[in-house]
Amino acid sequence: MLALRTFLALLSLNVVSAMVVIESRPAAPNGFVSQGPAHPSDTLTLRFALAPNNLAGLQEKLASISTPGSSEFRQWLLKDDVKAFVEPTTDTVATFNSFASANGLTPTVISPNGDWVSLTMPVSQANKLFATNFELFTHPELDGTITRTLSVSLPNELVGHVDVVHPTTEFTDPNPSLVSPKSFIPNKRDTPTSCNTSEPHGTITPSCLQDIYGIPTSPATQSNNTLLVTGYVGEWAQAADLQTFLTLWRPDMSANTTFSLVEVDGGLDPQNPLEAGGEANLDIQFTVGIATGILATFLSVGGNGTNAGFATALLDTTTYLDGVDNPPSVMTTSYGSTESSFGAGMVSKICDRYMALGARGISILTASGDGGVRGNHDILGTYDENDFTPVFPATCPYVTAVGSTFGFGPEVAINFTGGGFSNIFPTPLYQTAAVATFLETIPSDFAGTFNATGRGYPDVALQGRAFQIIIGNGTAPADGTSASSPTFASIIALINDRLVAAGKPVLGFLNPFIYSTGSAAFTDILSGHNSGYTCPASSVSTSSQHWISSLIFYEQVAFDAAVGWDPLSTFSCLVPLEDSLTLAV
Repeated sequence: MLALRTFLALLSLNVVSAMVVIESRPAAPNGFVSQGPAHPSDTLTLRFALAPNNLAGLQEKLASISTPGSSEFRQWLLKDDVKAFVEPTTDTVATFNSFASANGLTPTVISPNGDWVSLTMPVSQANKLFATNFELFTHPELDGTITRTLSVSLPNELVGHVDVVHPTTEFTDPNPSLVSPKSFIPNKRDTPTSCNTSEPHGTITPSCLQDIYGIPTSPATQSNNTLLVTGYVGEWAQAADLQTFLTLWRPDMSANTTFSLVEVDGGLDPQNPLEAGGEANLDIQFTVGIATGILATFLSVGGNGTNAGFATALLDTTTYLDGVDNPPSVMTTSYGSTESSFGAGMVSKICDRYMALGARGISILTASGDGGVRGNHDILGTYDENDFTPVFPATCPYVTAVGSTFGFGPEVAINFTGGGFSNIFPTPLYQTAAVATFLETIPSDFAGTFNATGRGYPDVALQGRAFQIIIGNGTAPADGTSASSPTFASIIALINDRLVAAGKPVLGFLNPFIYSTGSAAFTDILSGHNSGYTCPASSVSTSSQHWISSLIFYEQVAFDAAVGWDPLSTFSCLVPLEDSLTLAV
């Protein structure tokens, strides 16, 4: 009997040692509450990121084709060129298929590049195969439950072949829209009379942005140069509201100018006025209203309220673009969640996807967040005053993160601008000198806690307060970096139109250009402080919190604007587009 017990103990140790933990967290983030183990017979579909065959090669290639002075500058890759770098090896595919077959499972390839596959199985089998314990979690902003775990492992034979298992330890914000829909209150205001948002009644319309940044009103001419606006978590753009917007604030354009629609993963775009999304309307109205003549596509990604989550929506966006032969030249995203809520593995895989899209000549733009240095926690009132919280996807080194300014003569960095340093991604090469210079300006007794070796963000900034939008056929003010990102995307799309017309390649991945020769296209913002909105949430009504956050400054620990790059405003206040075009060429 002793010998048998010893054998069983050794067998148990062998089983444990054969598993390798690839992702874990000590507890679920604030707001998520466990309701106990998921039922063993519940069905669970898991996605597996298969290791790419030459990711380092793609990184090296992108650095070459996006850096001014390189002999390959802006020689963007085709779809199949990128696939050659990121598809898994035949050995990886065979190993995974063998694992699946041995356990009675059938893999489904779910990406054009073959780097993501899925398996469907009962919870009991998932728990056994990946040494985990799936639980059901609720959240105040979720309808129903999601199935997640605090730790996931791989059997030894899959280590090096599988990078991520999803969804497992991801607990992203159920509402990653950076501007709460509750902040949009239709009010039938008169047409704005001042573009200076440092004044109490100053507001931003398309004509304001055209005047401030020298944006031309003449229409684009190249039909193959398009702009993509992403829409998540049930945010839907309304054609009727866009028509009213153009009638009021772009009377020189046809009021019938509209956007095209692509639906992914069960996405919708119902045109019921009561279902108009404040974020979606903001993004569509200002891209159509600024990028005159450029076709804007609204990408509606589903999965809202399901077990999928925000990370899945971001992943499905890149999967869609991976399969498009002629992708848009620019994509803008006005959503984000705390970097740590994704898990390091998932953050890295999504960022790698953005890298692949950048190599194809797509400028990936994203809002930098609306809680200052504390991520998106301001409205919730749940943060550590001195512990800075980065926001993804803004922290990805392969996106161009856009912050906000207000006023003019000169512009000032606004307090809600998300900015800081990633806790996952190191400072990229194109940014090392700029970051090092900024860090020298921080006093030795600075109380804020951040990763000084991380990727700094945002990369650019421009107007982000008091944008006038139409929602439910009424006017409403909107502020946030989610106004700045689509505005900057429109400017980039207009520059691309001129480049394509001249037979030149589009701007593509912007950051190496912005931090070198392209910096001449911007004016440095020298004042501002991104402390965010820091009053207790209970002291201000939910509907007015976001609007008030843009009007009040609080002397909390945060970053200050400085000469050169800084993690709140950096390069801002673009020179007139005609001059920017000259620099781009």
